[in-house]
Amino acid sequence: MAAAAGAEAAAVAAEEEKRLPEGDPESGGDSEDEGDSDSSGDGEDEEKENEAEIQRLEEQLSINAFDYNCHLDLIKLLRQEGELIKLRRARQKMSELFPLTEEIWLDWLKDEIKMASESSEREKVYELFERAVKDYICPEIWLEYAQYSIGGIGQEGGIEKVRSIFERALTAVGLHVTKGTALWEAYREFENAILETAQPAPGSVPSPEQQQMLCSQLEKIHTLFRRQLGIPLLDMEASYAEYEEWSEDPIPETVIKNYKKALQQLEKCKPYEEALLGAETPKLAEYQAYIDFEMKAGDPARIQLIYERALAENCLVPDLWARYNQYLDRQLRVKELVLSAHDRAVRNCPWTVGLWIRYLLAMERHRVDHGTISEMFEKALNAGFIQATDYVEIWQAYLDYLRRRVDFTQDSSKELEELRSAFARAVEYLKQEVEERFSESGDPSCTIMQNWARVEARLCNNMQKARELWDNIMTKGNAKYANMWLEYYNLERAHGDTQHCRKALHRAVQCTSDYPEHVCEVLLTLERIEGTLEDWDAAVQKTENRLARVNEQRAKAAEKEAALAKQEEEKAEQRKQARAEKKAFKKAKKNRIGDKRKADDDDEGEWGQEEEQPSKRHKGDGDGILEEHMEVETGLFGRSGPEKPDHPANQKEKASTSRKDIPKVLHDSSKDNVTVFVSNLSYNMADPEVKLKELFESCGEVAEIRPVFSNKGTFRGYCYVEFKEEKAALQALGLDRKVVEGRPMFVSPCVDKNKNPDFKVFRYSTTLEKHKLFISGLPFSCTKEELEEVCKAHGNVKDIRLVTNRAGKPKGLAYVEYENEAQASQAVLKMDGLTVKEHVIKVAISNPPLRKLPDKPEAGRASQFAVPRQVYGARGKGRTQLSMMPRALQRQSNPVAKAENGMVQNSPATSSESPEEPKKMSNADFAKMLLKK
Repeated sequence: MAAAAGAEAAAVAAEEEKRLPEGDPESGGDSEDEGDSDSSGDGEDEEKENEAEIQRLEEQLSINAFDYNCHLDLIKLLRQEGELIKLRRARQKMSELFPLTEEIWLDWLKDEIKMASESSEREKVYELFERAVKDYICPEIWLEYAQYSIGGIGQEGGIEKVRSIFERALTAVGLHVTKGTALWEAYREFENAILETAQPAPGSVPSPEQQQMLCSQLEKIHTLFRRQLGIPLLDMEASYAEYEEWSEDPIPETVIKNYKKALQQLEKCKPYEEALLGAETPKLAEYQAYIDFEMKAGDPARIQLIYERALAENCLVPDLWARYNQYLDRQLRVKELVLSAHDRAVRNCPWTVGLWIRYLLAMERHRVDHGTISEMFEKALNAGFIQATDYVEIWQAYLDYLRRRVDFTQDSSKELEELRSAFARAVEYLKQEVEERFSESGDPSCTIMQNWARVEARLCNNMQKARELWDNIMTKGNAKYANMWLEYYNLERAHGDTQHCRKALHRAVQCTSDYPEHVCEVLLTLERIEGTLEDWDAAVQKTENRLARVNEQRAKAAEKEAALAKQEEEKAEQRKQARAEKKAFKKAKKNRIGDKRKADDDDEGEWGQEEEQPSKRHKGDGDGILEEHMEVETGLFGRSGPEKPDHPANQKEKASTSRKDIPKVLHDSSKDNVTVFVSNLSYNMADPEVKLKELFESCGEVAEIRPVFSNKGTFRGYCYVEFKEEKAALQALGLDRKVVEGRPMFVSPCVDKNKNPDFKVFRYSTTLEKHKLFISGLPFSCTKEELEEVCKAHGNVKDIRLVTNRAGKPKGLAYVEYENEAQASQAVLKMDGLTVKEHVIKVAISNPPLRKLPDKPEAGRASQFAVPRQVYGARGKGRTQLSMMPRALQRQSNPVAKAENGMVQNSPATSSESPEEPKKMSNADFAKMLLKK
């Protein structure tokens, strides 16, 4: 762009020089020099920037060759700079890793066609076309291929080569309802051109050979028309009219019958084609409906075509590739077709382990040589899976393949040694590579080692090796599980001897902590069938001792749980009693102050005297706000000052006082469908009815807003919003998490928790989302825009959510949603460990841990064994658990008596007999007790 601008500036300068008078050549020279220097300077600067960017992109690709967007940017820059050699190399590298889209292939082909002049260069273009048509089934590429081949018609066998390409194109995309017609017409135009060249000169009589060639050529065109009219394509009527006009003979009845049948089929396809035209990308639902329709019809060619059309627009959807490959594996079973589809699937979605496993199975099914399969497995290991378990799955699939190659009738073979070395490598790979990357091996139960032990025991009769493997398994933290010991016992039972079975069960009884009764029962069963009396006695003694220890441990745990439960109940009761006593104390104090004021007023009215009292200020009031008695003193002198406006604190107090008189309105549960519950609002919100009505009127007509106030008349931060229509209530849910006065407002459906105790509203997914990232360690000052600037360099960001607390303050966490899994996996590799504002962030695929639900107590079990969850206030656990009860109220209901010798004597309440309940005191009793002080 800058180079073109520079050239344009130079041309303008030259034109200006021509217009200048001949007597002033100096001025013209200055203008030209100035224009050239400016344009060349701009061009050099941009060229240097482009070179630096190209170098940066090449370095980035050397680190991560699977960066799709980086490949695109590099190709675009090289094409802009005209670096043909580097451009060709960059396209070549990208095509080896990924299937290229239709646009990239067409640009590449057009560039190569421009440079191809000799026959050897044309052959390279043909090879490039062959690679292009294998990536995706694209009508435009096939049409370009056929038209380019017409240029070589003058070479030997050129006509037959063009016809061969056209036939292959019709087989691939000739059934395309919307784009197939163009290919048929191009083929007919080519044959018509051949017919024109075969016509004899005017006035001459054609020879028999010429006449035969003319008839043959006419028949080829007739055949093309008839084949096309039997396929449901758009504008079939125009093709039929063209055939009628072109043909000298009437159209045969069979052609007309096939044409009408194709028209009927076209009418059935039209709704699906129209749905695709009107739908927005990615059109997955529309394509799936079209696929289901074609599957019911059962035409393999049409099913294959609609799958290919869907994949051309959704090449990064692993599930779509899996369904297509499953259809090809089970129905068509054509080797070239099946393996090509599997290869394209793993090149498009290399992070999906299931596609790699299906590819390995398909290669084995179609007898691909061992070296190719092993090479493909190595590619799978380097594909960059996003979970540790994926590596376990791909290793297990490859080991199954190697196991099927071994002839176990032979004592030793090359295949068996390869299998054993692969097992050993798999164990080491999971321990080193996978555990280092994911902080876990992905195989906690050691399934690969278990399978290895089964192969050694059952197929190789090598129990010694199997025992070594199981000993290794147990040392990895599996010895406490009964099922692991029983798995080993079953293997010994089937392929070992009784002595090792007994030894394994004795170790199991000693080590198992989850189900010790089960392994004890299995040991006793073994000794009952095969053991001697001494074996039986030893087993009984060992199991009894073990179960006695287990029962003792369980009893202690139960006592501890019961003690904790009782302690929590006592604490809860103490808190409840403390709240009640505090409430009674406040009420009594209020009544006492009121009585005192009343007595003062009575004295003043009787004697006409007043006491001089110091002025007091209310906490939080202004400087001019005095107590009531000061205002009375001013009035005694007959001078009442000007009225002062109410202080904000007084206004708030008056508003609270006025709200006390508002009668409470109970919520009508029959209107839950038109009502939403709004919470987490600011307690200081002034006039919440007006504020919230303005906010929710955008969703629909508001019938009523019911804020909830405390007994003092202060707003409690939540309310009910009732609408006229249910549609408006549903739309109001979209305002959830909207920031109102600095806090995120929570909007949820109005549901009775008593009737639906398990109902919870959480708008975000709690399962694995491979296209979404979880980022932790962010600075609290990081904004959504700043994070988006960091993330968009690695793909198209659809949404960013910064996690905040209830007060709207950031927690240093975020969720970033990309368009697809490929971009997300690339972003993880690049952003994990990145420094943002001096904070090192951690990035991973979003996979929230499962919430552990509290176990429900079983029926019939004592309630004291259930430990209730600690309940704290709205601010969480405080710094201290000291009771704030006044000392006057901290009197024990059963005072402890002291003996003469200083030892504490047991009170009746602490005796073994059941203590009597202390007498409950009312609020009036507490008030009397305080007034006696």
